[in-house]
Amino acid sequence: ILLPSAAGLAMAHEIESLEKVLGNPERPLVAVVGGAKVSTKLRLLENLTGRVDHLIVGGAMANSFLAAQGYDVGSSLAELDLLDEARRVMTEAEQRGCRIHLPSDVILASEFKEGTSSRVAELDELANIGDGELILDLGPKTVQALIAVLESCKSLVWNGPLGAFEMTPFDGATVALAQAAARLAREGKILAVAGGGDTLAALAHAGVKDDFSYVSTAGGAFLEWMEGKTLPGVEALKETD
Repeated sequence: ILLPSAAGLAMAHEIESLEKVLGNPERPLVAVVGGAKVSTKLRLLENLTGRVDHLIVGGAMANSFLAAQGYDVGSSLAELDLLDEARRVMTEAEQRGCRIHLPSDVILASEFKEGTSSRVAELDELANIGDGELILDLGPKTVQALIAVLESCKSLVWNGPLGAFEMTPFDGATVALAQAAARLAREGKILAVAGGGDTLAALAHAGVKDDFSYVSTAGGAFLEWMEGKTLPGVEALKETD
């Protein structure tokens, strides 16, 4: 027996918000994608290069892109077997008119530990990176440049932290950019949509979770939507229209 069914208001709000930011967004549109591995978000990056005007890459993923450009990333987390894929994403972005924003300076530390000493390094200084040094966050010059990108855009979709935000002082970039996005959303200057477990934790850490235009609780489905995948539940609802 098939009983009458319909989506609830929460799902309707979710679909409506996501459609506004990627389906038919007010441009310019910027995507912030962070996290640890390119391998887990390769399809997402490929999809976004054809849909957004600006793509900000942060987290340890940015290390792989820096390595793909020939920079020494020391002992930083990076997927050195995926450098060709990173280069392909950069090439596709250029061909599609999407500008990728990578770090121009970074925060280095000798260990991943709360309150450990750190230093700012420009990219040309990475030639002298120590064997035991790690890139754990974006530098202050990069942060200011990225805030300017947000201020130039009308729509934002965010997935993933920009650094090791769980530990001070490596939460600086994530907090600064999240607070800038929240300010712009409160002022009505940008539609800011975010989703993903780590992203929600990062926004809560920055104290701005309730200030974004919409925060998705869809988890893996949010990521699949950003990848451009068909969501069976949504398709089934369309078929019953």
